[in-house]
Amino acid sequence: MKIIIVGCGKVGFTLVEQLNNEGHDITVIDRDGAKLRALTDSLDVMGVEGNGAVYQVQAEAGIQDTDLLIATTNSDELNMLCCLIAKKAANCHTIARIRNPEYSQELSFIREELNLSMAINPELAAATEISRLLKFPSAIKVDTFAKGRVELLKFHIPADSVLHNMQVLEVSAQLHCNVLICAVERENDVMIPDGRFRMQAGDKISFIGSPEEAAKFFRQININTTAIGSAMFVGGGKITYYLAKLLENTKIKIKIIEQDLNRCNELSELLPKALIIHGDGSDQKLLLEEGLTQTEAFCSLTGFDEENIMLSLYAASMTTAKLVTKINRIAFEDVIQKMNLGSIIYPKLITADNILQYVRAMQNSMGSNVETLYKIVANKAEALEFRVGKDSPVAGVPLEKLSFKDNLLIACINRNGKIITPRGKDTIETGDTVIVVTTHSGLKDLKDILK
Repeated sequence: MKIIIVGCGKVGFTLVEQLNNEGHDITVIDRDGAKLRALTDSLDVMGVEGNGAVYQVQAEAGIQDTDLLIATTNSDELNMLCCLIAKKAANCHTIARIRNPEYSQELSFIREELNLSMAINPELAAATEISRLLKFPSAIKVDTFAKGRVELLKFHIPADSVLHNMQVLEVSAQLHCNVLICAVERENDVMIPDGRFRMQAGDKISFIGSPEEAAKFFRQININTTAIGSAMFVGGGKITYYLAKLLENTKIKIKIIEQDLNRCNELSELLPKALIIHGDGSDQKLLLEEGLTQTEAFCSLTGFDEENIMLSLYAASMTTAKLVTKINRIAFEDVIQKMNLGSIIYPKLITADNILQYVRAMQNSMGSNVETLYKIVANKAEALEFRVGKDSPVAGVPLEKLSFKDNLLIACINRNGKIITPRGKDTIETGDTVIVVTTHSGLKDLKDILK
């Protein structure tokens, strides 16, 4: 597919990398020639220097035969204008990054009036993910499918866990809960386990189930599922604003520490239910005075990765609170994953996942469609939700008779709201949504799960 990406900042670069890996023909437009050269030197993509909102520049990038234009510059207005011009010039699909909180209430209106295929807000998407984690503190990561009826949760098996040395096939029988273990991270390896696989203390386990069964599973393995009552956020940026808004009607008492006095005044007007503290969040004395040792959740959400890492490491040494750490750059991911940083949030990866999901849905060929896509472990494993169309080659055939690719698991079938944990005799039917977990990347269609 031919794709133009306007803007090669953090989100743009991540998108170029991932879409290029999936074999698309990518052209990047950016005003910064040095950035473009660095990108085109490291990846097999075309670069056009200039303003992406100018028709001539889009024409030079090949807008006439482009399938999709994605605008990810730092300016919402420029992104909208880029998409508007692309739509008029080539009637292609368009995706705009729109981040300003002022536009957040009007996204559906903007999308409709500008005929956008999609409007993406990275900060709101990251805040939504963090809010799910604070509502389910036992998990490192929570992803939702089937409009919230199914959750994919990741957690760390503690040293004295009943799961240590247990086979995957024993989970349902011994713990009397209907969940499916679908991915295991052990050191640098990611595995899709079969029934005989033995889990070990220290593994990171991803499992799938309804919210009720997930809560039951955690109770059975003696992991605390009590909701959080208080949370401390360091940094008063867009993510913090959206997060506080999402949690406004919960019982969580929110405290925000922000260094900029003007921003503190803004936040106190925008978030009347939150307590805003003017001060330096990296000041240990201030953190202790404001109740770091008593808080039940601590989120490092400043604009600096290094500061967020140090804050979370300090909080981990002082408290047993649920930790959330925001990271923008992912160059040292293997090192970061080994640190005690709790749940790590990558806003640009969440955005890239949403756009990849749309791109794969555009490409579907035979009666199925990618509804949801999550990277479980950066680029090592994916969970996808497909909607099954009437022409799908897998429909109506018992799962035991289908020949699936290795390292792939049918994790769940959603049939008109009824959640089925699949067994060999079960079938996938037209109209179902099916959740697939795999270490293969680039699945676009349900038929791609077959050998």
